Amino acid sequence: MTKARDIMTGGAECVGAEETVLDAARKMKDLGVGALPICGTDNKLKGVLTDRDIVVKVLGAGKDPATCPAGELAQGEAVTIGADDDVQEILRTMSAHKVRRLPVIDGHDLVGMVAQADVARSLPDPQVGDLLQALSTD
Repeated sequence: MTKARDIMTGGAECVGAEETVLDAARKMKDLGVGALPICGTDNKLKGVLTDRDIVVKVLGAGKDPATCPAGELAQGEAVTIGADDDVQEILRTMSAHKVRRLPVIDGHDLVGMVAQADVARSLPDPQVGDLLQALSTD
């Protein structure tokens, strides 16, 4: 059975909770990604910052990305998946929490990210449709 570690993008880089949203946006641009895990000074995962968060919660709210800390956008406990969890568990977690990206944890270490596209490539067509439907409905 395919596991998270088989389909994830490894080497996920964090943005520090104290770094600015502008720093995070630059890091996203440099890495060519649309989301970054937010890590605290204790190296623990605090959440995930997406490009949409930057547009809606910072720019759209009139905040200055050069002074707004990335950690301010972390909401509650981060939803994660274990490196050895199978694709069905990833599917269930994404659907239940209505998220398109999941940080992958091995023990207490962040080892990668799984995106909706990664899951879609590993599933038979009918299940891809189910995932898209689950993430697209409110």
